[in-house]
Amino acid sequence: MEVAPAADLYRAPQHPYTQALLDAAPRPDPEARRTRRLLQGDIPSPVDPPSGCVFRTRCPYAIDACAAAVPALREVGPGRFKACIRDDILPADGAVA
Repeated sequence: MEVAPAADLYRAPQHPYTQALLDAAPRPDPEARRTRRLLQGDIPSPVDPPSGCVFRTRCPYAIDACAAAVPALREVGPGRFKACIRDDILPADGAVA
């Protein structure tokens, strides 16, 4: 869903799926506070995936257009690529790609 240099990806993920994956990763300090996004919705079937973006059934930012076509992996910044039609969503820290 997203390709970027590792430091950039961890600092400011651009795709909601990447954000959710990083939020789910354990932290070395169990006392550290963090915001965690819990995904809602239906887990897509690998045998019969939904139309369009396969993450759309769990994406908090999904719109009707997400069901229309599988999003292409496209460049959204120098060395950064994401497969998402939503360019109006900022990463969790507000950084721009």
